Amino acid sequence: MESSRKLRADAQENRDRILTAARQLFAERGLGVGMREVARRAEVGPATLYRRFPTRRALIDEAFAVELGLCGDIVETGCADPDPWRGFADVVERLTVLNASNRGFVDAFMAVEQPEDVFAEHRSRLLTMLTLLARRAQAQGRLRADFIIDDLVLVLIAGRGLATVGADTRDVAARRFAMLAVDAFRHQDANVPH
Repeated sequence: MESSRKLRADAQENRDRILTAARQLFAERGLGVGMREVARRAEVGPATLYRRFPTRRALIDEAFAVELGLCGDIVETGCADPDPWRGFADVVERLTVLNASNRGFVDAFMAVEQPEDVFAEHRSRLLTMLTLLARRAQAQGRLRADFIIDDLVLVLIAGRGLATVGADTRDVAARRFAMLAVDAFRHQDANVPH
């Protein structure tokens, strides 16, 4: 019985090390990192990695589960704001900062849908929510009338480059980038602070 518990503890430790290594590598270098590289960083054999995560997709889904939850929380909080422009501006800033800290997350979130893709369902739900928030901000007269949700997607994709900025200045750069994007989204006659 004791050896059985130890084996389970060892298996959990290996799983945790694999996820930590995958998160670090994906954040640093994006999704182009190979499974063998993840195994090396985790100091486990490839067979151990594939036993815990039989597919690359399974590893990606699990590695970004926290970010996916944070992303959902950001969008839900912004959509719940009674001031749609303030909610919209907050979403742009917070998503930009989140995405700047992890090169691989935006790649995974925006990747072409695969069957049973965890990200596809979340992406569809969050983009629908953001579209409704944007319409409310447009009706309020604060968001430019020609805004479409693809404009926000473009800003988030462009923000991937922020991951290459030094860690000590990345947050400041991400907030500045978000501020410039929000200013570009602002209706021209809406000369009020966000």
